[in-house]
Amino acid sequence: MKVAIHQPHYLPWLGYFDKLDSADVFILLDTVQFTKHEWQNRNRIRTKDGWQWLTVPIIDRFPERIDRVEINPRTDWQRKHCQALRLHYGRAPFWDPLGPALQALLERPWARLSELNVAVTDVLCQHLGITTPRILASSLQAQEDPTGRLIDLCRAVGGTTYLAGPTGPSYMDVSRFSQAGIAIQVQAYRHPEYPQRYPPFVSTLAVIDLLLNCGPESLPIIRSGRSWSPLECHVDVSRRDAETQRR
Repeated sequence: MKVAIHQPHYLPWLGYFDKLDSADVFILLDTVQFTKHEWQNRNRIRTKDGWQWLTVPIIDRFPERIDRVEINPRTDWQRKHCQALRLHYGRAPFWDPLGPALQALLERPWARLSELNVAVTDVLCQHLGITTPRILASSLQAQEDPTGRLIDLCRAVGGTTYLAGPTGPSYMDVSRFSQAGIAIQVQAYRHPEYPQRYPPFVSTLAVIDLLLNCGPESLPIIRSGRSWSPLECHVDVSRRDAETQRR
């Protein structure tokens, strides 16, 4: 059972969905601290001049858990995001049906950032054809320390392999995964090129850039960049099997 765990992001990039598609269960890590100036409330889209940010404004109460972060209701971010999508993708080959569906979703009243991100991810998975079950970490019991949290979340869903991001090993205690009988694979995603409306090609954009330009070919294109490497951590299989039987 392969488990991936990642914070809810806004309009995530291709590698995020490759991790999601590679997993048997995907846990949305909404119980950790919100990180400023990263991807939890913003992402990039393509424009004729390069790229631009789409940022969801939040009420800054840093530090705060992701599932408690509130969207600032005194801004017109929804209108700006929908306007940008129509301007830069309204004539894209596969604007329909995703474009209107995404606009309708964004226009709904949103109070919390994590709820918006989960809903956006659900819509994007639907259009990509990704069916991996998704679970909120806040619905599960887990320790607070980084490694213990990941191990507990994997155990909660019966995970035997943890799919880590490229920087994961730098903050995880790999030996504890070994003691828990959980193998680790590390993502080394190779970003593919695909047709974009404006040349030259710009990588690591929000996945909507791919979907609106390539439609039904989007998931095969995402999978073409897939690369996972096992991390040597000497998994104790007998202990893992004993833990499975106890559950």
